[in-house]
Amino acid sequence: MASVMVAAQCVVRAGDLEANLAMHIRFMQHAAEQGARLLVFPELSLTGYEPTLARGLAQGPDSGLFDPLRSMAREAEMTTVVGVPLRVPGLDTPQIAACVFKGDGSLGVYTKQHLHAQEEVFFYPGAGGELLCIDDRTVALSVCADFSRAEHPAQAAERGAQIYASSVLIGEGGYAHDSALLQGYAQRHGMAVLMVNHGGPTGGWAAVGRSAFWDEQGRCVAATAGTGNRLLVISRQADGWHGRDIVLAC
Repeated sequence: MASVMVAAQCVVRAGDLEANLAMHIRFMQHAAEQGARLLVFPELSLTGYEPTLARGLAQGPDSGLFDPLRSMAREAEMTTVVGVPLRVPGLDTPQIAACVFKGDGSLGVYTKQHLHAQEEVFFYPGAGGELLCIDDRTVALSVCADFSRAEHPAQAAERGAQIYASSVLIGEGGYAHDSALLQGYAQRHGMAVLMVNHGGPTGGWAAVGRSAFWDEQGRCVAATAGTGNRLLVISRQADGWHGRDIVLAC
């Protein structure tokens, strides 16, 4: 049976937790229909990339807002990675987190380690997180600027990661450079790379979409055709990796 992972390229509403939560659930339903075992959303997907709003929108790990996401992930047995500003006891500013709702109902957290200079006013740097085990494959997470440091994917590969999944916000001006970096990491480390971008504007940035997946040789297996709400469905079959770009109406 093919192992399936999905990039959830989505268009978010600035600071609208209710609307974005409903959108996440719809994406999860569609991904489950595709047989996904891993679903990854972009950076700060639940709130939008809104640094000035992040402190007021931040959630603790036990937030009731997460209950529908946790229930859906458990019901579908689909590990789901959602971007959120995370409230941490003892810190004045939140961390940029990827909350991991696992198929067994448990919660994991990855926190962004490397911040852009302008982010340091609004966020506190994180400590990363554990590798995920999805079927028979190990997955390392990263959030946007993390992958700009070559040591980050290198350390992931040294820890045994077979897939490097990065939740990002990338615009037209940075896409060629950033996608080349990620492709190079796949080639250098023999580690497949999944990039999950926003599908529309957020935080004053015009995200370009074009989420992509590179195999262990750095070949681009599949990418979304552009912006908008899309699923990039990646499956591992006997003859290698395959991908499909599915446009969603939501």
